[in-house]
Amino acid sequence: MTETKKVLAANDAFYRAFGAGDYAAMDGLWSRQAPVACTHPGWTALTERARIMESWRSILSDVPGSSVSCFDAEAHVVGATAFVTCNEAVGHNMLAATNVFVREDGEWRMVHHHASPVARAYVKGGPTRDDRIH
Repeated sequence: MTETKKVLAANDAFYRAFGAGDYAAMDGLWSRQAPVACTHPGWTALTERARIMESWRSILSDVPGSSVSCFDAEAHVVGATAFVTCNEAVGHNMLAATNVFVREDGEWRMVHHHASPVARAYVKGGPTRDDRIH
């Protein structure tokens, strides 16, 4: 399996954990060695692992079994670092996201997640904002 496919698999695991409300899986995906950061929509940036994981514990307890999907993911590997750009549908909300990973103990671990609302209809491969609302 290529490194790009491994990064996309790690990205998929992130969205599976998110959609399932699986805190243990989410915790296992985040780096324990590298600096980490996370910006949830409407939040200020979080930069300490403990605060990030507490934010996920809170979010996941509010949305277990929630409708979360990722589409049009594109991975870019640069040595031991990689980033994925993608679009998210979380319930009726359309978001653009960037997820950054580092190679840690032979696995791709998340070091950064940033998601923000999409202000206009999405066209490329997923549903438009209007399609999600109706």
